Amino acid sequence: MTYMFKYDSVHEQWKHHELKVKDEKTLLFGEKAVTVFGIRNPEDIPWGEAGADFVVESTGVFTDKDKAAAHLKGGAKKVVISAPSKDAPMFVVGVNENEYKPELDIVSNASCTTNCLAPLAKVINDRFGIVEGLMTTVHAMTATQKTVDGPSMKDWRGGRAASFNIIPSSTGAAKAVGKVLPQLNGKLTGMAFRVPTADVSVVDLTVRLEKEASYEDIKAAIKEESEGKLKGILGYTEDDVVSTDFVGDSRSSIFDAKAGIALSKNFVKVVSWYDNEWGYSSRVIDLVCHMAKA
Repeated sequence: MTYMFKYDSVHEQWKHHELKVKDEKTLLFGEKAVTVFGIRNPEDIPWGEAGADFVVESTGVFTDKDKAAAHLKGGAKKVVISAPSKDAPMFVVGVNENEYKPELDIVSNASCTTNCLAPLAKVINDRFGIVEGLMTTVHAMTATQKTVDGPSMKDWRGGRAASFNIIPSSTGAAKAVGKVLPQLNGKLTGMAFRVPTADVSVVDLTVRLEKEASYEDIKAAIKEESEGKLKGILGYTEDDVVSTDFVGDSRSSIFDAKAGIALSKNFVKVVSWYDNEWGYSSRVIDLVCHMAKA
């Protein structure tokens, strides 16, 4: 674990406080001791003894409420699932986190793509209304993909070598927006292309608007929100950027003003970048902090 904290191919070496091993069950982050477990079954992990009030369930395995509840048996008070969940309440910081109630013990932070899409869709829907829309995410490689061709649990295309292919894939990110923004339920769907880059992804959202708006109107609305209520969540840029310019960007969604285009005043394509690792992890922390204050 110390090695994985110290070295990262994308985010480079750990630049913060000193990290070292105290003993076989303890890491030191500066002077702060952090207990380490090597236990397969979540309900056997003594979270209570370690003083862990919040557990971030990031294995990708225990993503429904019943499975995630195993952490509560070990003494945790709250569980945040760092993935979409079929039955846990879903929250996207900047969009619907204020709907969280203290009696909720298990919640989902949605996906990195939903965290990018939802703030963007919220602004457009609030200002102009969305009749319907399609999303495509051009998504960096992830750990579930294959180094070389092989069988995939998901589909045949998902088993092809990640670093050699542009791979069409399914995603529930657009539909999940309907869970955090009920007014958009059933109005959005989408798909993904997995591409051979290590980090940073981009959402392409094409929508039909209720109210007529020029592309300049849409840009102005997004810029205003990025400097106001959604500052730190939604970004805005008019620079000639590419994906690596967003490595380490903690914002959920950075609107690319030069990349979008309008066909008419009711039909528009908008583009927004996101560091699917760093940005999403930042929102997990934000959600935990929000829950702790509730």
